[in-house]
Amino acid sequence: MIVAHKIAPAPNNQQATYFAKAAWKADHNLPKPSQQSLRRQLNAIKREQFPWMLEGSKNAPQMAIIQLGAAFKNFWAGRAKYPKFRKKGVDDRFPLTNDQFSLDGRRIRIPHLGWVRMQEALRFRGKLISATVSRVADRWFVSITVAADAIPLRPAENQGATGVDLGGIGHGNTLHKEKRYSVLSRTGPCSSDCGDSLEISCARKRGRPIGPKPRLGFARLHARIANIRQEGLHKLTSWLRRRFHRVLVKELKVGGMEKNR
Repeated sequence: MIVAHKIAPAPNNQQATYFAKAAWKADHNLPKPSQQSLRRQLNAIKREQFPWMLEGSKNAPQMAIIQLGAAFKNFWAGRAKYPKFRKKGVDDRFPLTNDQFSLDGRRIRIPHLGWVRMQEALRFRGKLISATVSRVADRWFVSITVAADAIPLRPAENQGATGVDLGGIGHGNTLHKEKRYSVLSRTGPCSSDCGDSLEISCARKRGRPIGPKPRLGFARLHARIANIRQEGLHKLTSWLRRRFHRVLVKELKVGGMEKNR
């Protein structure tokens, strides 16, 4: 069974800077149509033009080349659009293969960085496959993939079966919580005293660059709302697993249903 455990590390300032550099490596790829040509060109120029790439794990540029090569392959086959550059600070992440990291309780060892504390220890036992370090707003996470041993499940409280349908169960609706946090996005005057109630929308309307503080504030807000939704899903799935030994789910085209009143 392949499972993943996403853990929040507790990096210091130096370690957080390393994470950001490693994640940004994936964006400095020259748009060439194949993985092989990308690899050759990068190897030829990286020591002179990008010496900072040698400070971190080699997995980051290697995986970036592999992924970009696959993106171009899908583009030429007509399965996807032309690849775009990733933006710095947006979906920052970098991968690590199983030979590039090790675990010791609530610590993870990363090449060129050393041991980084984590908020909790890995909860699964088995062979380590890979890890991905990613950032959400101003928080870093490491998702560790494991080929886990068989996970024993407790017997269900009700040995019957149940079905789950869209709109057919009312359990832990999080809409009221989401609305409460969405109100935060509309409060507070703009710092430029222009009369707008929202600084980030004010900047967009006037074509001005958005400052780092408003951007980070909204990233935190969206992360909080996403966590509320995820919490509701976790509670629902845990409740279903605890109650029933068999859960049937109907396949629906939710996107099409949302367009129909």
